[in-house]
Amino acid sequence: MTRTRGRTALVLGGGGITGIAWELGILAGLARAGIDLAGADMVVGTSAGSVVGSQLASGIPIEEMYAEQLTPADAEVGGRMSRIATLKLVPPYVLPGSGRDKLRRVGKVAMRSHPPGSADREAVFRDRIAVSEWPQDRDLRITAVEAETGRFTVFDRDSGVDLVSAVAASCAVPTVWPPVAIDGHHYVDGGMRSTANVDLVAGAERVVVLAPLPRSFSKRTSIRAQLERVAPREWSVITPDPQALADFGRNLLDPTRRPPAARSGLRQSEALVDEVAHVWTS
Repeated sequence: MTRTRGRTALVLGGGGITGIAWELGILAGLARAGIDLAGADMVVGTSAGSVVGSQLASGIPIEEMYAEQLTPADAEVGGRMSRIATLKLVPPYVLPGSGRDKLRRVGKVAMRSHPPGSADREAVFRDRIAVSEWPQDRDLRITAVEAETGRFTVFDRDSGVDLVSAVAASCAVPTVWPPVAIDGHHYVDGGMRSTANVDLVAGAERVVVLAPLPRSFSKRTSIRAQLERVAPREWSVITPDPQALADFGRNLLDPTRRPPAARSGLRQSEALVDEVAHVWTS
C-alpha cells in the first residue's frame, strides 16, 4: 500500500452509469500499481461519484467493485438524457440571476418533468451500492441541490439522512429521474451546481479528482477555479481521454456501456501512475 502524508481528498465527479464504470477502472488500475486512493481522509461524491464514493468509503474492495462493472447489466436500470431533456436545462442557466436562482429554476424544471415519488429510486440505489450505513472512519460527503430553493446541500454522517437516500438524491438527474424526497424537501443531482464540487475539500493538502464530465456550467464552478480557491499543496485532475469518451458512447446512462467504460478507465490508469503517485506521496 502506498503511504500518504497529510490530509488527502479524493473527489469523484458525476458522469452517469459510464462515469461510475470509468472511475472504478481508474481506481482499480491505480490500486494495482500500489496507489491506494481508497485510503483518502476525505471522499467527495457527486452524482455518479456518490455511488463510487459510498462503496469505496465503506470498505468494499476496489477489485470487487471493478469486476461488477464487467458483468452483464441485465438488472441495471438505465435512462436516457435526450436532446430535448438537455435543452430543458438550458434556460435556467442562461437567464439572469444568482447561482442559487439558477439552481432553483433547475429544480422547478425537475419537479415539473417528473412528479416526486413517480419512481422508487431509493430501491434502485439500495441494490446498486450494497451498503446502507455511513462510514464512521471516513469523511464522506455527498452533494445534492434542494429543488424548491436551489440550496446546495452536502450530506454526511452527521446530517441525519440515510446514506441510500443521499446517494439517490445526488443522482436524481433533472428531466430524467424524479426528485428524491428527504424530510419533506425534494432534491436533485448535485452535479447541477458543479460536476465535481471540488471546493468541498478546503483544508486538504493532496487532492485527486476523477471527472468524467469536466465541463462546468460557469467559470466560477469549474474544477480549476474551485481548485484555485481551496489551493491544495498538490493536486491532479483526471478526465477521460478520447478513447474513453468513445467507449462511453452517446448516452451516459446506458448500462450496456459499463464494461467498455470500465476497461477504458483501467487502460487509461497506466499512464497516470507517476502523476498520481507524485500527488499522493511526495
